[in-house]
Amino acid sequence: MAYPAQAHARKTLQKLTDLLPPEERIKPQIIILSGSVTPYRNDTDREMPFRQVGAIKFFYITGCSVPSSLVILRTSSTASGSEISLFIPDAEPGDLMWSVPPPTIAAAREMCDIANIFHTKSFASSFASILAAAPGALIHTLPQTSQFPALPSFPAGVTNSSDAYLLPALHRARLIKSDAEIKRIRHANEISSRAHEVVMRVLGTRVRSAQASQYSGVNRHLLLPGEWLIESEAEAEAIFVASCRREGAVNQAYLPIVAASTRAATLHYCCNDREFAWGPNTAHDHAGHEVFASEALDLLPQVLLIDAGCEWDNYASDITRTMPVGNGGKFTPEARAIYELVLQMQTASLAVLKPGLHWDAVQLLCHRTLIRGFQKLGIFTAETEETVLLASGVSAAFFPHGVGHSLGLDVHDVPSVSKPVRNPTVMRDGAEPDNEKFYEYLRLRLPLEAGMVVTVEPGIYFHYHLLSGVRNSEFIDHEVLSRYESVGGVRIEDVVLIRPDGPEILSTVPRDLEWVEGVCSGGEL
Repeated sequence: MAYPAQAHARKTLQKLTDLLPPEERIKPQIIILSGSVTPYRNDTDREMPFRQVGAIKFFYITGCSVPSSLVILRTSSTASGSEISLFIPDAEPGDLMWSVPPPTIAAAREMCDIANIFHTKSFASSFASILAAAPGALIHTLPQTSQFPALPSFPAGVTNSSDAYLLPALHRARLIKSDAEIKRIRHANEISSRAHEVVMRVLGTRVRSAQASQYSGVNRHLLLPGEWLIESEAEAEAIFVASCRREGAVNQAYLPIVAASTRAATLHYCCNDREFAWGPNTAHDHAGHEVFASEALDLLPQVLLIDAGCEWDNYASDITRTMPVGNGGKFTPEARAIYELVLQMQTASLAVLKPGLHWDAVQLLCHRTLIRGFQKLGIFTAETEETVLLASGVSAAFFPHGVGHSLGLDVHDVPSVSKPVRNPTVMRDGAEPDNEKFYEYLRLRLPLEAGMVVTVEPGIYFHYHLLSGVRNSEFIDHEVLSRYESVGGVRIEDVVLIRPDGPEILSTVPRDLEWVEGVCSGGEL
């Protein structure tokens, strides 16, 4: 499916026009955007992997991944109401022996679904001609900050420009996904789902065949890919990324979170460098073992939380799975109970998703489900009314983040429209027992619409910092709580497309407890 540059351009111009004051709408509108330049690693004379990092807005309108490109989008009297001119660099003869050249004009037309494509050396003259043909035009740019690529200098005398409308217009346009965008997001999630399953199956291989004892005295770093084991966070990350890469996904959508044991309580853990627990587990234990011991060692029971997803053609995936390590690939009773409760939170959330439902309601539903589950487990006192527990906000110590966010070209997509500063959709009248701290870190605060793509990612965590605020809470049985703290954290996350008749889950790796334990324990599922 060709990238729908023309449709995205028209949609952006429409959203832009809607934002303009009446006196500005009658003017010709011109949008100018720059693509990213090729980054280089210092003192290596080598390009770094290219992505339209600061120019993802440029990609949305053009579908162009050629470095150092430019685009001019303008209103026109044509049937489409808009016209796109894309400018890409020409091949430099002196660079051909070093680097892959940019595409030809003809090849770029096929890639980008844009007819008017020129070389960047003609940008200045083309821009001047466009301005001359549209006197009084309002020129729209992104704010000129380090976050976005710099623009070329405007011709002398150009004063009618604004950076106030383009960014919110692009965010509004991107909130509802086109079919082409959904196809790319779906493919990214399919690849990432298989990568999560590959990690689980490698964990299960170790349990099934007890490979560690088969390689006594062998340097584990020399094992072939088919013999790899996962006994550390780094090894789990390596296998996940390799699985994505072999399917053609060059980039991860974000830095993977691979957290074992109590480190799973840290929401954005990024070290990914610790061995799994084989004995007493301390926060600063970096000790590893490069050579297998003469006797097989048993991993201590612990969870492994992997929050990771690749991107496909710049569109993201975002999946979290929590899996058992040690204990024969089975959760401990405490970890199993928490996993089941998080799964209940997610299942309840998925069941209510539909256009028109406000995302705040999903957040509140997760807290209600957590409270009821904690009362059954004995962590929260059973005699306390649910309304009292909600009003106290005590559940936020265990589920501190938002239940999900919009997803697309960015992992946390279109923030200015997902959680606007002025938000008339959030109006609490006190009818619902509630606590504002539930929504502090919620990245989406809107009614759902068909075509939105969101994550649903409830979690339960036992983090020492968050627990310090409820250590004296009258609503908690602290003796019971102490039995669960070693679990660390559990999160389950999937990507969901909101359809007119309900949700479609785009991530495909199973999450039911029996399947996860079956695979991680070496079962042939």
